[in-house]
Amino acid sequence: MGRIIFFCFILAFFNPCYAQILNKINRDSLNLFFKSLDRNEKLMGRIEIYQKGHKGYSYSLGYSNLDFNLKSKKNTKYRIGSISKTITATLILKAVEEGKINLDQTINAFFPTINHAEKITITHLLNHHSGIHNFTNGVDFKNWYTSPKSASDMVSIISQKGSDFEPGIDAAYSNSNYVLLSYILEKIYNKKYTTILKEKIVKPLHLKHTQFGDKSIPFNKKTYSYNYEVHWNKANETAPSITMGAGGIVMSAYDLAIFIDALFKGEIISLETLDKMLEQIDGFGMGIFKATILEKEVYTHDGKIDGFNSIFYYIPSRKLTYVLLSNGENYILDNINQLVLKAIFNQSYSLPKINPYQINFTELAPYVGIYSSKESPLIISISRNKNKLIAQPKGQRIFTMDVMDKHVFNHLKSGVTLTFNPSTNSMIMTQGEQVFHFLKQQD
Repeated sequence: MGRIIFFCFILAFFNPCYAQILNKINRDSLNLFFKSLDRNEKLMGRIEIYQKGHKGYSYSLGYSNLDFNLKSKKNTKYRIGSISKTITATLILKAVEEGKINLDQTINAFFPTINHAEKITITHLLNHHSGIHNFTNGVDFKNWYTSPKSASDMVSIISQKGSDFEPGIDAAYSNSNYVLLSYILEKIYNKKYTTILKEKIVKPLHLKHTQFGDKSIPFNKKTYSYNYEVHWNKANETAPSITMGAGGIVMSAYDLAIFIDALFKGEIISLETLDKMLEQIDGFGMGIFKATILEKEVYTHDGKIDGFNSIFYYIPSRKLTYVLLSNGENYILDNINQLVLKAIFNQSYSLPKINPYQINFTELAPYVGIYSSKESPLIISISRNKNKLIAQPKGQRIFTMDVMDKHVFNHLKSGVTLTFNPSTNSMIMTQGEQVFHFLKQQD
């Protein structure tokens, strides 16, 4: 055994036992990019790249818990939002393999109060063809999303929302589908969702940092999510009992990468069942989507809940998994994903400049004031906080601007650029192809 390991080690210098995911130049470039994001408060979270059973690259940014100055790290658990659907779909398909349920059976035996329950099948729920209205789109959702709900509460809410179309004739993404699938799992196994997750996924894959919900985690060790204005502000928390298997799972980026790798190896469900899961009908698979990114075929799902953002890509041609889990973002995440994937594919890219121009509190003074325009109804208040320029349109939230050049400030996420001319007390706002001229109001 020792000789085999040593032989593999020697070969690594000449013909690696497994392909290198990133060359040194790309690895150093990504390190530089993520360091800049971290320093400029653009992202908090964890990036993980995993290939053929080996961790290829990872990077942690910011804090998982600002109240207790807990840094993000390998074992940090994040709410993965709608990526939970990929796991719930896997659990349902596992139950099918075990003979607990049939994909073609209708749900009226489980939920007789759901509209068209006698026509909606398990498959319809899995690939979003049920027509059941998405309860999170309700105008009242923000009034109760932080309060725990029972299964009967949620079924009643979903039933009352009705249907958007007849089952099977169209497709529309709906969290309601996967909340109901969670309850079906509990009914057919006669166990709680959290127990089923442990028995079918966590224990077989030896995942050490995966669970349903985070209520059991002490507040001084728990990961919180944040929204950015002048600084990171803690976000409100959706109750896991509301999202269930549609968005209630908590896990580390490393655990998620292991799960995705195992799924595509056929280690959880059979490869034959996996093929059914991956089949796209009207753009929907069963808890997973197929896409083409940088001319590569990928399977993916993303998630957003409170201030948490998540995404994974599985690239079949490379047998490679990319994961980003974030508990705070002040940047366009797709730009990060694209850059990392270009590095993985060894395609050309350039590192974006973040706050390339330095400015101090005193130098910001000429820009401060209230600006109005004959071309736009916006009234924009410009202020300063330490070395940051703050823009706040009346009635809207605060936007912290990055300094791009002398007199030029940008908010990358919204695509807004403000260019000042202090000598004329004027400001030009551009967003895409739109250009608006503003003048500072006189005291």
